[in-house]
Amino acid sequence: MTLKLYCFGESGNAYKAALTLELAGLDWQPVFVDFFGGETRSPDFRAINPMGEVPVLVDTDHDYTLTQSGAIQDYAVHLSGRLTGATPEDRREILRWILWDNHKLSSQVGMTRFLMNFLPEDKRPAEVIGFMQGRLKAAYATLNAALETRDWLVGDAITTADIACCGYLFYPEPFGFDRSDWPHIDAWLTRISDMPGWKHPYDLMPGSPADRT
Repeated sequence: MTLKLYCFGESGNAYKAALTLELAGLDWQPVFVDFFGGETRSPDFRAINPMGEVPVLVDTDHDYTLTQSGAIQDYAVHLSGRLTGATPEDRREILRWILWDNHKLSSQVGMTRFLMNFLPEDKRPAEVIGFMQGRLKAAYATLNAALETRDWLVGDAITTADIACCGYLFYPEPFGFDRSDWPHIDAWLTRISDMPGWKHPYDLMPGSPADRT
C-alpha cells in the first residue's frame, strides 16, 4: 500500500490526518506543500485538490484521492480497523465530536493562530482576535467538561474523535490556549502524547518553522 499525504508542519488539519495514519499503523509518506509560498493556489496543486487545501491523501495503489481531514481519518479507520468505536452508537459519537471540532474548535483555533502568528504584526486585527479567543474559551470549556470523568472522548481507548479535537492543541505558537487553565484537557493531551507512535506536528510533518530558518 502506498499512501501519500500532502501536508505541511504548521497545518493542524493536516496533523489530524497525519497522526491518525501514524497511530493506525499505516505505511504513509508525507509530501511537503509550500503553503506560505503559495503552492496551494497553483494550477498543479489545484489539479490534485480543487479546494486548494491540505491535507490531501493519495492512495496510489487504488488510484484514489481524498481531501478533508475527517474524511481521511475515516479512510484510515477503514484501512486499519483501528481508532474507531466498538458499536454503531460509538461510531456516531465519534462522528459527532469530529463535526463539533470542525465547527467549534479547529476552524476557530486555526484562524486565531494564523492571525496572531503568521500575519505581519501591523496586520493583526486585535478586535477580531479578542472576539475569537472569547468564542474559543466556550469550546475549551465544553471539551474540558467532557473529559472530567473519562480518559477518552468516546469509549475506553483513543479514537479519531480524540485525534481530531487535539489537532491544534499541541502547537507551540500562542493563540490564547494555556493547558494549565484546563486540567482535564491537559491530562488528556498527556495521555495522547504518551501513546506509542505519537509525534509532535513539527516532527511528524515536513516544513516546520525550523526547516525554513
